[in-house]
Amino acid sequence: MLVYGKASRTGDPRDRLATLATLLRAVAEEPPGIRQHGARVAALIEAGELAQGIADAAFHDHGRDLACPARDAATALLLDLARSVWDSWRTGFGTPPGTPDLSALAATRLPARIITRWAEGFAFYALYPESYAMAAARAGLAATTRVVGIRSIGVPLGAMVAAGLGSSDLRTVRPVGHPFRRALALDGAFAAALTAGDPAGFAIVDEGPGLSGSSFGAVMDTLAHLGIAEDRLTLFPSHTGTPGPQATERDQARWRRATRHTVPFGDVVLANGGLASWVADLVGPVQAPPIEISGGRWRAFQGRGADAWPPVNAQQEKRKFLLRAGGTLWHLKFAGLGPAGRAKLDRARALHAAGFTPPVAGYRHGFLVERWVADGRPLDLGPVAPGALIDWVGRYLGFRARHFPSGPERGARLSELVAMARHNVGEALGPDWAERLDAWVGPRMAGSRMALLADRARPVEIDGRMQPWEFLVRPDGGLLKCDALDHHAAHDLVGCQDIAWDIVGAAVELPLPEDAQGHLATIVERVGGYPVDPELLAVLTPCYLAFQLGAADMAGEGAHDPLEAGRHRRSCARYTQLLRHVLGG
Repeated sequence: MLVYGKASRTGDPRDRLATLATLLRAVAEEPPGIRQHGARVAALIEAGELAQGIADAAFHDHGRDLACPARDAATALLLDLARSVWDSWRTGFGTPPGTPDLSALAATRLPARIITRWAEGFAFYALYPESYAMAAARAGLAATTRVVGIRSIGVPLGAMVAAGLGSSDLRTVRPVGHPFRRALALDGAFAAALTAGDPAGFAIVDEGPGLSGSSFGAVMDTLAHLGIAEDRLTLFPSHTGTPGPQATERDQARWRRATRHTVPFGDVVLANGGLASWVADLVGPVQAPPIEISGGRWRAFQGRGADAWPPVNAQQEKRKFLLRAGGTLWHLKFAGLGPAGRAKLDRARALHAAGFTPPVAGYRHGFLVERWVADGRPLDLGPVAPGALIDWVGRYLGFRARHFPSGPERGARLSELVAMARHNVGEALGPDWAERLDAWVGPRMAGSRMALLADRARPVEIDGRMQPWEFLVRPDGGLLKCDALDHHAAHDLVGCQDIAWDIVGAAVELPLPEDAQGHLATIVERVGGYPVDPELLAVLTPCYLAFQLGAADMAGEGAHDPLEAGRHRRSCARYTQLLRHVLGG
């Protein structure tokens, strides 16, 4: 099934350098404490993306990794920022931030354009760069260890390992090729320099391992080819598990033999009262330790038995906690590290001010803090009259359409959504149904109509999650939308789309009359300020269903709990039935 996507940005490195300068000024303006530390981490992430983009631009031009002045200057700047983050962390946020010098990088010959990859661990999976410096400091390795960061996210993570070791020796590499059989492509001089100088050992750094662990394996293979013994290699992954089912027996065995160092999430975020102390200025005196409700555990607070729980993909859920403080119950949800997380605070405040979402108190180093709505019941347990529901949802989606516009580069193109739908329909229902989809979509997108339809679309930061358990009904009958901030920027291929995607989602997921979509679109048009294209609604309907079918199928396959797998199978059956209906089956 096609579900996942990779987010990237193309831009001028000089603009990114200016953004970094702005972030560094924000660090200097903050008083010592968690807010200043979070600002340092935001600068580190930005510098990591910049260093990755510069290195990858040289790789693209030459087809292999090689040294260049801009790459070296970007790495030196990143190491300086990593040391600042590590000094701040290990001193309890008491170290002055200093003034990192951007002039050396600005003076180099920078590429005209760079492509930077969104670091998924920082955005979605609560991967804290501090954990890598902590792991390095505990590893007992010499300061003369050479650090090899695997691009993309391994660049800033590698810098943090170097900071934890007290090293300034960081190299980065880009594995290429089939996702399960990665390899390195190195310039001869770069390869020779990789092992020159007799370092004490090599620390290989990345997120993962994933399904195959082949990115780690590519570096290990190259170092072995260059004469480095396996026992001189130390791995710094993001978790303690082994590579997934796509790893070869040889790679699995090598992984088990390897020395590995990780520090768990709890040691970073929860130890010594961490998270609770970070948000204390927002919520008041803490009355009890945080209670984790990630992985679907929030469902136990919805007033329903486990047999009626909605399905979740526990592996994809962001970390979230309940915290009782100041006489109130608070919801602390991971929203992402760096500028993207702070942007969600602005979005949350705008949505609350318009009356659509719960009150929000603030943001602290990755976590958004909002009130827990204890007196709300999920929409499927506290039904609302269809007319009132259509009106509220229409105004909500119209508000998003008007206030959260997006560029087209932040989401899948219409042609990509249609290709995804064809693939998923063919895999789930068979080739005959994929041909039915072609016959259904074809007349609506023949000739230049697809391009015209795509041109008429207005991408916005959609909600992307319109299931009824995502809405709360208050005792007075009012509605609130939960989890409304970031599904347009999730780890999938949909991304930002025309608001028509959410209109389709509402018609599919919510308890509305069959003919409600047109009425809903009319309200969205009135509030949003521009028309909703009926042809786009039609084309997106099978795309939405095929995407949700693929997501439910993959979540069910990965579910370890038979009850959870059963919930996803029921979702698959529902989306399949709706697809058959739409396609005339």
